[in-house]
Amino acid sequence: MKKMKYVLMFLLAAVLVFTACGSDDDVFQIGIIQVMEHPALEAAQAGFLAAFEHYGIEAEFDIQNALGDRTVLSSIADRFVSNNVDLVLAVATPSVQTMFGATDTIPIVGSAITSYEAAGVVNSNAAPGTNVTGASDMNPIEAQIEMIFEFVPHLQTLGISYTSSETNAVYQAELAAAHARSLGLEVVTSSITAIAEVQQSILSLASRVDAIWLPTDNTHADAMPIVGQVAIDSGVPVFPGENQMVMGGGVATLSIDYFELGFQSGRMAREILINGANPATMPIVFGKDLSLEYIVNGFMAQEMGLAIPARFADYVWFPEE
Repeated sequence: MKKMKYVLMFLLAAVLVFTACGSDDDVFQIGIIQVMEHPALEAAQAGFLAAFEHYGIEAEFDIQNALGDRTVLSSIADRFVSNNVDLVLAVATPSVQTMFGATDTIPIVGSAITSYEAAGVVNSNAAPGTNVTGASDMNPIEAQIEMIFEFVPHLQTLGISYTSSETNAVYQAELAAAHARSLGLEVVTSSITAIAEVQQSILSLASRVDAIWLPTDNTHADAMPIVGQVAIDSGVPVFPGENQMVMGGGVATLSIDYFELGFQSGRMAREILINGANPATMPIVFGKDLSLEYIVNGFMAQEMGLAIPARFADYVWFPEE
């Protein structure tokens, strides 16, 4: 249901924006670089396009997706530099890192990036000092960990699986582990380097923990159907960092709205293109300061025999038949 909402919003925004584009010299040339396909990243891109339509900004978009291939990601960055685009939207951490490595002059606005500082593309969140700014999808990790107790009252040991090559995943995993330990939990971590390792990572954790938490990690997000099946087979629930991952096979989360996050990135692009703002002096905007929403996968809860706490009754989602 929500996946369809984001697809429709993306298509509508794309049609409206491209229709609005004229052929005069004032039409902005915008590159969009996305590391891979998955619903959260696509929702962020759709929100960005919708912002251009909302503000009536005439632009032509060169939308490129690397489909998880870092070599292709580099080629896309080189393409945008060669074409001297007016601005680039970089969706997800690998995208902004690659784009930042390719140019220090073209303005880059990020979206769906957890920590710009940890990614090494800004000097600080408050004063980027580079050609990069944008919106962070840093999720409310502490609230997410504490929420797990409501679904798993006997929780004593928490597993965390993350992708070691994704800076955003490592950063979130460290924060989650620290908070879990502060709550008296034992923490077991498992790192992967490729999607082929996800199943074994989750299986290994499931044999040793009461529940598993996942960061907003592109590799795990792409493998959520696998994660969900392991969770059902093992009886160990998985609580991901964002709502689309829950819909793919997790149990529940408190998540930012990625469409709204992308729209915020679009607002920042407007300030640069229309009002002459300098990315170097534009503080990073944090997604946790935008609206947050709970989601509970009713199917997964039923399959695993989990009671849904009463306060989550209005947030239960079921896959469409």
